[in-house]
Amino acid sequence: MSSIPFLTEIREWPDERISIVTGRLQHKTPLIHCITNSVVTNFTANVLLAIGASPAMVVTPEEAADFARIADALLINVGTVTTFTAGVMRSAAHAAQQASTPWVLDPVAAGALAFRTGVVGELLACKPSIIRGNASEIMALAGRGEGGRGVDSLASSDHAVASAVSLARSSGAVVALSGEVDYVTDGEELFAVRGGSEIMTRVTGTGCALGAVMAAFLSVAETPLLAASAASLLFAEAGRGAAEHSSGCGSFAVSFLDALDAITSRVPPVDG
Repeated sequence: MSSIPFLTEIREWPDERISIVTGRLQHKTPLIHCITNSVVTNFTANVLLAIGASPAMVVTPEEAADFARIADALLINVGTVTTFTAGVMRSAAHAAQQASTPWVLDPVAAGALAFRTGVVGELLACKPSIIRGNASEIMALAGRGEGGRGVDSLASSDHAVASAVSLARSSGAVVALSGEVDYVTDGEELFAVRGGSEIMTRVTGTGCALGAVMAAFLSVAETPLLAASAASLLFAEAGRGAAEHSSGCGSFAVSFLDALDAITSRVPPVDG
């Protein structure tokens, strides 16, 4: 088995398979359970609404596990994890695993701080469908680095491709590696998605919201690889469009939501 799978570059929107799963999403309006960081909750909810999904931010320990069982997909983002929310995350992840609810793990700043790294390790045991992170986070989880500077990566996505492949093979999850070029791999296939805008790195919540969109596509795509690729390509296209119609970070955030809405609303709903 080779260390790096064959690389396929996805160049244009829409790829036919991605159009189909986007149409399914429009038809289904999936319910996405988001346990995410407090900084990005509102933006994440608006992103999900813009693509046609239904967000639910259920973080009460008495409800999180039950909701993870009935949701169409789950996102767990450890960005502002606390002792309290760590328990909620563990409970929801266990429930999702038991109920076969597909879910996405966003291991924000894993490797940089001991507590959150330990929490992420426990969550990995619950078998997420997709792990989405930057280069430093993915390298740390693959045992090839010590994490970044807080939420910021100290490495480019190009330097973490081998780590992404290794982590996908060891965890059984699709790994979505974010950066100037996004890479998505299941350990056997590897996709590259170029595009987006540099402004996305200066607007809070775009990366975190990407994890939520991956969860939304998980509920309608045949495979986690297709779900993660569809979300990455959609974000790249929306980022390009938003950059063309904005004058800075503030207007970019609004334009980004508009672009997501415009792209997905052009795709007719597909039943099944």
